[in-house]
Amino acid sequence: MKNILIASLLVFSCQAWSADSEPTQPAAKSASSILQPARNAIKAGNYEKAVDLLTEADLKKSADWHNLMGYSLRKKAVPNLTEAEKFYLSALSLDANHRGALEYYGELLLLKNDLAGAEKMLARLDKACRFGCEEFQDLKESIQKFKTKKP
Repeated sequence: MKNILIASLLVFSCQAWSADSEPTQPAAKSASSILQPARNAIKAGNYEKAVDLLTEADLKKSADWHNLMGYSLRKKAVPNLTEAEKFYLSALSLDANHRGALEYYGELLLLKNDLAGAEKMLARLDKACRFGCEEFQDLKESIQKFKTKKP
């Protein structure tokens, strides 16, 4: 029994050491690091630049990429809501619980006066955010503001 315990510890310690060792080949850049310049442009309010950077990154298999593209198109000086909607729907087809896409698509639906659609996105966010999240609170607040503006 003692030998089994010692052998198990040796195997575990070797595995832990291997996991921490340097890779022999450089890893490919992660999608998150590739999207960071676009996120920086969005934070700076430069949505045109964000669209250009996202177009250059071309990560069509990434729900984050689709979400950021939709957001940038919606926030541009001259918004393109039709294209933004396509990107949000693509993000949600890749990840049905993408919290950012659910929030932002809900906000886009409010811009289109689709309160029922926005409330559906809020309900989906409620399920995606098990213990509450910022995206849920933000969309809930947007819906409340929308309701108070309606006659």
